[in-house]
Amino acid sequence: MQLQGKNVLQIVSDDFEDLELWYPVHRLREEGANVILAGEKADHAYIGKYGVPAKSDIAFDDVDISSYDAILVPGGWSPDLLRRFDSVKGFVRFMHDEKRPIGQICHAGWVLISAKILDGVNVTSTPGIKDDMENAGAIWHDEPVVVDGHIVSSRRPPDLPDYMREFIKVMAKH
Repeated sequence: MQLQGKNVLQIVSDDFEDLELWYPVHRLREEGANVILAGEKADHAYIGKYGVPAKSDIAFDDVDISSYDAILVPGGWSPDLLRRFDSVKGFVRFMHDEKRPIGQICHAGWVLISAKILDGVNVTSTPGIKDDMENAGAIWHDEPVVVDGHIVSSRRPPDLPDYMREFIKVMAKH
């Protein structure tokens, strides 16, 4: 359990991609990490694209981001909702400034775009937002997973094993 004692913030809202939220949560917990789900409201059941609920542990307004070692942004349609919260963009900017691991998959790149942290960063995402990523200054690659320092990005659910393998490696170094 190479992530024992590490705290990870998984942000959540409705219409997340079920596998892109739950697979990372389970893998990180298997490695000993404490994964906390944060949503607009605490103790609220957010529903994924395919109907799987995710109950938030904490509200965005109650998060002390400095107490987390990493952050995960799920894909699906939820990133379009999540990037509207100043607190969420602030979480991502804090992690970026501190060079703490940031994981993003599929459409999650929208949150990093809105946080304005992608200029010159090598990334991947769902091909559907490739132009958005490049317009934000990112260098886009069509690969299962791309690691650029503390930022780990992935394209879609079939890439989850590669994504989590690399995210766990990056977290273990921090």
